[in-house]
Amino acid sequence: METLYLVIVLAPLIGAIVAGLFGSQLGRVGAHRVTIALVGLSTLLSVYVLTGFMWGDRTTFDGTVYTWMVAGGIEFEVGFLVDELTAMMMAVVTFVSLMVHIYTIGYMADEDHNWPETSRLRPNAYQRFFAYISLFTFSMLMLVMANNFLQLFFAWEAVGLVSYLLIGFWMNRPSAVFANLKAFLVNRVGDFGFLLGIATVVMYFGSLHYGDVFNAVAVRPDQTMSILGGAEWQVVTVAAILLFIGAMGKSAQVPLHVWLPDSMEGPTPISALIHAATMVTAGIFLVARMSPLFEYSEAALAFVLVIGAITALLMGLVGLVQQDIKRVVAYSTLSQLGYMVVALGASAYAAGVYHLMTHAFFKALLFLGAGSVIIALHHKQDMREMGGLKKYMPVTYWTMLIGTLALIGFPGFSGFFSKDAIIEAVHHSDRIGAGFAYWCVLLGVFVTALYSFRLLFLVFHGEERMDHHTREHLHESPKVVTVPLILLAIPSVLIGLLTVGPMVFGGWFGDSILVRSGHDALGAIGFHGVGEFTLHAFKTPAIYLAAAGFAVAWYLYIRRPDLPAQLQQRLQTPYRILENKYGFDDLYLNVFAAGGRGLGTLLWRGGDVRLIDGLVVNGTARTVGRVAAVLRHGQTGYLYHYAFVMIIGLLVLLTWFMFALR
Repeated sequence: METLYLVIVLAPLIGAIVAGLFGSQLGRVGAHRVTIALVGLSTLLSVYVLTGFMWGDRTTFDGTVYTWMVAGGIEFEVGFLVDELTAMMMAVVTFVSLMVHIYTIGYMADEDHNWPETSRLRPNAYQRFFAYISLFTFSMLMLVMANNFLQLFFAWEAVGLVSYLLIGFWMNRPSAVFANLKAFLVNRVGDFGFLLGIATVVMYFGSLHYGDVFNAVAVRPDQTMSILGGAEWQVVTVAAILLFIGAMGKSAQVPLHVWLPDSMEGPTPISALIHAATMVTAGIFLVARMSPLFEYSEAALAFVLVIGAITALLMGLVGLVQQDIKRVVAYSTLSQLGYMVVALGASAYAAGVYHLMTHAFFKALLFLGAGSVIIALHHKQDMREMGGLKKYMPVTYWTMLIGTLALIGFPGFSGFFSKDAIIEAVHHSDRIGAGFAYWCVLLGVFVTALYSFRLLFLVFHGEERMDHHTREHLHESPKVVTVPLILLAIPSVLIGLLTVGPMVFGGWFGDSILVRSGHDALGAIGFHGVGEFTLHAFKTPAIYLAAAGFAVAWYLYIRRPDLPAQLQQRLQTPYRILENKYGFDDLYLNVFAAGGRGLGTLLWRGGDVRLIDGLVVNGTARTVGRVAAVLRHGQTGYLYHYAFVMIIGLLVLLTWFMFALR
């Protein structure tokens, strides 16, 4: 099995190397054929592994592939842990990546127009893009398949590095450069906590291997450490919170969320790949994988629960005032990531990672659908310049409608089963903060339906607001774009019906997820089949809140399209707060970034210019020069002057010796 897993991981890496180093020789067609074929191979083998866990007799694999070194009894190695959780992640990552690879052929067909003619990066930009997304797929596979913290950390950083390259792919655009730098810096803040968490694990549990650490935690769950002025903290709590800070950066949780909306500056395929199924879900996967750690800390789980709830509601509200079609979907991603984190905080790990899976399909569908619209409108993204596209782009419309219904949790669609399971699990949880989280995710249902159908109505319904030239050239996107949309729409409808029973309520994840006795919020729900679960939804407020969100969106953007502008005038203060994204960006730019620059300027002028250059370097030279200028006057050339100085010196020495002898 080790060979099989190596092929799954290395196939995208080989594709990235070939397209990256030999892209000019292969040409466009050769580059995308190689990368798609190798990612396709990885996808087929990943699905084969997943089916082995679902219907076969495949068992967990936990083995070392390569040992780098052993120091102080700690092994630094590359290894794989492939169980039910890993198999699900492998299949999701590779399938979405494959769809993105195929879609990219159509989206990047006119890539040369995005670069100045004199740019040296223009000739092989297309091939380089395919190399990057294949390299990203390799990094994600290494992350989800890791069996130790060392490999996890290096894969974690590799994902961040490649995302930096992808977000700023159009580096001739200042906004893209700003966005990738912002993503890189914000993730470094989270990664600092992540690294401290790994250091805490190694220091107190003496190993980098997951299994060894989890066993040590189970043996000594109440071990404490002294920090912050001698206060005693539970080691598990400190390690879990620090690791979660890393997850907050990758999975864009408040207050480390600011990078994700700006990352829409990258090409749309990257929006789907990074922000739907892979990079932003790495933090969700991390917490689920670390469930044997988090389960021994009520404080850490409560912290996770509250952060997720705040993100789910507040980021959804910001999505209501966005005009850029991609940014609406981006804030939707932030909100849905909050739902996943809430599930993790309620110990409903299975529901959280299940929503990760279902969300990957319908969110990738929505991003790629938005990209299809952008292609048709010659890369315009403002929804105020759209409208009435349904008749021009029927495939894009119907697939995006399916994605929207899945997102709002319409009964029968994939998002319905995962979101309702999360809401019900939080409702049954007795953890500190569960009541607050329940109301946040419940109100989030209304907000999700409102911004989702606002997008659908503004883009595909109502009057046509584009210019005459754009309207003349409107048509459906080519098949290389629409086929991935259709392939993503299928699991957006069916995956929940087929898998919710075993995956969420049937204990399918087995030992890959630990839920301690008394923490099983999902077990309190009771599942008696898909039909009963669907009917039960009509007894809960969530489905009616979603219907209310749809009704409000229809009234505002179809029945009374003049009303939103009037409401904006009457509600200027809340609108301005949402438009400014609660001031997080202003805080970071004007306080932390500007403060950092100000401190640097102060240290430069005061420390470097005045102290080091002015006093130490130049000051020493000036002092020597002044002393030399004074002493120069003593060099008269007369012998009796020198004899007189020698006699005076001798008298001083004799005097010093006399006092010393006393």
